[in-house]
Amino acid sequence: MHSKEQISHEEYQKTADWLRAQTKHRPLVAIICGSGLGMLADALKCQDSFAYSDIPGFPQSTVQGHAGRLVFGELKGKTCVCMQGRFHMYEGHSLGKTTFPVRVFKLLGVKTLIVTNAAGSLADGLQPGDIMIIKDHVNFPGLVGLNPLSGPNDDKFGPRFPAMSDCYDKELRCLAKEIGKQLGVASLLQEGVYAMVGGPNFESIAEAKLLHRLGVDAVGMSTAPEVVVATHCGLRVFGLSLITNKVVKSYDDEDSVNHEGVLEVGRLRSQTVQQLVTELISRMDINNNSTNNAV
Repeated sequence: MHSKEQISHEEYQKTADWLRAQTKHRPLVAIICGSGLGMLADALKCQDSFAYSDIPGFPQSTVQGHAGRLVFGELKGKTCVCMQGRFHMYEGHSLGKTTFPVRVFKLLGVKTLIVTNAAGSLADGLQPGDIMIIKDHVNFPGLVGLNPLSGPNDDKFGPRFPAMSDCYDKELRCLAKEIGKQLGVASLLQEGVYAMVGGPNFESIAEAKLLHRLGVDAVGMSTAPEVVVATHCGLRVFGLSLITNKVVKSYDDEDSVNHEGVLEVGRLRSQTVQQLVTELISRMDINNNSTNNAV
């Protein structure tokens, strides 16, 4: 089910050309919305919206909380494209299909990718409702060979052996923390390490204890493959996790997690996430690939 599906450069180009013909928007920023965070797309002005089912080559999103639309528009004068819903390994998609939109964004001219997700907290200092700026990740599927870059390398996108030591842009992370202070939400923001597991089940207690001992701060079922592909093709990446629950790490703890609770925290914190991402985009100098720290 998760064998490497070879997708040709021409297939990515066909999708990019179709989208370019359907909208006048030429985005420089792409946003991938996690569970319950699709409201980011609603903030875009002058929208052009496309159902995934209408876009050549796009897979379908089947998860509650993922609307399944690609939305183009403007945010604070910056042209963006936003995925309302992403694709996951556990839905049965190959990693080629899971990350397919990222390379399409590259061909559309996108320079910066913003990834958001809902995640469970393993760190004692991260509480539900907090926002974790991702500084690094542990890509568990990738460590056992489930990597979107497996198979022949497409040199038109990037090198055979890309480094992942700096995949989350340091300047954007610093800018986000500064914006958090100015918005009065600094107490909700922390940096941390995100781990991707395959899902769709939530972690067992033994698995949670293992992840905690490895230095993981938050865990989810997405994001890392998209970041790997984005880094491979030269995009700047900023990532954040909305902490929706505490991961159970004790056999004496009677609490449990469910997807409905994850979505509810997303709804409660959606405005804060939207403000943070909107302000971050407004202060990016995306024309010369640097950040503008002037308010």
